[in-house]
Amino acid sequence: MFQTLLHRFVTVAGIFYLMAIHSLLAVAGPSNSLLDISADGRLLACSNRDSGTVTVVDPTTFTKLREIPVGHKPEGVTFLGNSHQLAVAIYADDNVAFVDADKGEVLGRCEVFDEPYSVVSTRDGSRVWVTLEYPGHLIEIDTKSRKILRTFNAGSFPRGLALSNDQHTAFVTEYYTATVRLIELASGKEIAAVPASSTDNLARQITVHPTLPKAYVPHQRSKITAAHGEGSIFPYISVIDLPTADGPLKDDLKRKRIPMDSFIGNLVTASPWETAISPDGQQAVIVFGATDDLFVMEVRDDNYRELTPIRHMNIGHNPRAVKYSNDGKWFWLYNALDFELVAYDAKTLQRAGLVRVTENPLGDEILRGKRLFYSALMPMASRRWIACSSCHPDSDPDGRTWQNPEGLRNTPPLVGLAWTHPQHWSADRDETQDFEHTIRGLLMQGRGLINGPVAESLGSPNKGRSRDLDALAAYTNSHTVPLSPHAKNGLSDAAKRGREIFFSKETACATCHSGPYFTDSNPSTKPVLHDVNTGRSDPSEKMPLKYDTPTLLGIYRSAPYLHDGSAKTLKDVLTTNNAGDKHGKSSHLAANQIDDLTEFLKALPYEDPQPAAVAAGLRKVDR
Repeated sequence: MFQTLLHRFVTVAGIFYLMAIHSLLAVAGPSNSLLDISADGRLLACSNRDSGTVTVVDPTTFTKLREIPVGHKPEGVTFLGNSHQLAVAIYADDNVAFVDADKGEVLGRCEVFDEPYSVVSTRDGSRVWVTLEYPGHLIEIDTKSRKILRTFNAGSFPRGLALSNDQHTAFVTEYYTATVRLIELASGKEIAAVPASSTDNLARQITVHPTLPKAYVPHQRSKITAAHGEGSIFPYISVIDLPTADGPLKDDLKRKRIPMDSFIGNLVTASPWETAISPDGQQAVIVFGATDDLFVMEVRDDNYRELTPIRHMNIGHNPRAVKYSNDGKWFWLYNALDFELVAYDAKTLQRAGLVRVTENPLGDEILRGKRLFYSALMPMASRRWIACSSCHPDSDPDGRTWQNPEGLRNTPPLVGLAWTHPQHWSADRDETQDFEHTIRGLLMQGRGLINGPVAESLGSPNKGRSRDLDALAAYTNSHTVPLSPHAKNGLSDAAKRGREIFFSKETACATCHSGPYFTDSNPSTKPVLHDVNTGRSDPSEKMPLKYDTPTLLGIYRSAPYLHDGSAKTLKDVLTTNNAGDKHGKSSHLAANQIDDLTEFLKALPYEDPQPAAVAAGLRKVDR
């Protein structure tokens, strides 16, 4: 079975190449993280997504040296070779910032297409490699000129990135599938792809063992056929066997999925975020962002257990990164929602120091709400498997269509939510506080945030009955809509033609997808539902076959589409999934017109919708 699956991804030429380069892959190069330590061990850098800064720390004295503004939502950070210069992936501003960590200055930037996530430096610091989550690229940047040299395809929504020690090969993880792709950097050719289970999801990072031909990928399992929390979400580490020269191909590129809720007394953990391997290769640390746990593990080369527990530790809020010191004596932990770095002795596992890397940039209410959103602990959940962020991480969708009790439901993004109430495809919740029903229900099975009974959805308000619930709503409604990268230079000619088609009376697209947020749903009006002929194909559907109109803003990156996820592409929405012209009149359009209309949809939003919404008198829900 595995052999058949593997041959779908590996060419014959690639097989011989893999077997030839084993000796070069066996030792790890750098891997992506929100943390990095300079080659001389004198500086530690930490990117702070919520603050838009990078903090530089003296790791020997546990002292914050400086905090440097770099842009909106920084993610990966790396020191350049042996220097004290940094490259930082600025996710929301679509650039890579180059920073002097000694002086605290931004030296320059390299503009990229969209969503840079991971960045790692070559050993000599002359190049950095960066994953662009959208549109799915791996790019090479010359650090002197700060220009893009080459761009390679890297799969769908790549995030995790590591280099082999010889710097000939990149290992890239797909965020929504956990597939690992091996890319030869000299040619840009994909050497191999190691597929994951169809349920594997949210793979942000990859770490390569320093001496063994193995890589470690933290991710979760999203079993979309299970409607309850104890069956739907599980934490995993996938251990990838990298190419070996001694043995048949069937022994190469195997993948072992290790459930991380079965190590210590069946302790359930959630949202494995990042891993680190000690320089001697004997110890690993794994952090779990939703249960605030840390596992210290012994690394085993047995091709069976792979990891065995040394200690479990309860830590701070939403740990997102972990990094060993260069000598392996310490590891550093980043608790993202405490805004703190904590140092631990790698041998005694005692806490050795703490550094406050930034002040709370969110305000007390939003911070409290975000902590609840990322929590799989009481009062949010009783079984520890699932948090709100398990399906809506950082306001994004999870790329999944779930079998809910009421039928198939595609996970939408949360951007612009404050302007597009009611919520759910069935519009059965007119305020975010109604998600108290989800917290107390079979999915999360939490105690809840309201003291006492909960008002029915669409009934009396639950707003104002719990400070925590209002804080959760405030955070959930706080996400703005980023501009489309397809309209950075204005609308293309094709998109302009598509706009004319979209707003024409003949297609009637704008009848429902109206206003600045391209939806007729907003908090100022009663729910408006439409039968667009999409509910009849789902035999499990329990609700009336009418659905809320989703916003089209940001639709370029939120596939699959429709409430049941049946449309894999925007073109499918307009063609194969629009039988009878129930979802706008598109059957008369020529192929080139469909292409133009698709280009317009990909360009949304091409301007900030909020000023127009205010001018139109639309009401925004803050919490």
